[in-house]
Amino acid sequence: MRYLDPEWLISTFGVLGILAIVFAESGLLIGFFLPGDSLLFTTGLLVAGGQYLHLPLWLVIVLIVAAAIAGDQVGYVFGRRVGPALFRRPNSRLFKQENLTRAQEFFDRYGARSIVLARFVPIVRTFTPIVAGASRMHYRTFVLYNVIGGAVWGTGVTLLGYYLGQIEFVKSNIELILIGIVVLSVVPIVVELLRGRVRARS
Repeated sequence: MRYLDPEWLISTFGVLGILAIVFAESGLLIGFFLPGDSLLFTTGLLVAGGQYLHLPLWLVIVLIVAAAIAGDQVGYVFGRRVGPALFRRPNSRLFKQENLTRAQEFFDRYGARSIVLARFVPIVRTFTPIVAGASRMHYRTFVLYNVIGGAVWGTGVTLLGYYLGQIEFVKSNIELILIGIVVLSVVPIVVELLRGRVRARS
């Protein structure tokens, strides 16, 4: 699945592509399958190696954080406007009630902290701001945790890729590393599909 390959996405669409994916994966229903973590990690690697991306690291991080925060804001507004109707929406190819339910359970368990913690959980990351809006979470509280979560996630994962990209072993085996990242990007989706089939059989 080439569209899940972070290196291909970056080499094809550049910084604008990164920002669009981060925005969509942060709060749009259709963005849950996009490679958020691996994309940021690969972005850091490629900035360190001077491949495809030739902007300063600080600017790339600022743009990523802004896109992540904006995506969650849109997800919150969508959830607040649609409200309970979203939980009655039938399953479709791009929407599964179980993903929404999983995010609801995550939100119920961690409260406002879930806005930060969900940043590091694929799929849940996409649906949590929507659930926060549908649950009428106080807007100022949401904004505070959204800014913290977007900054920590966007900065932390990108920096991790950047500094690892300067290690000689990583630099010498960057193609192998990128293949591993693609595999890791697909794993959460495969796991969710298998879990869905098991539940259906049960």
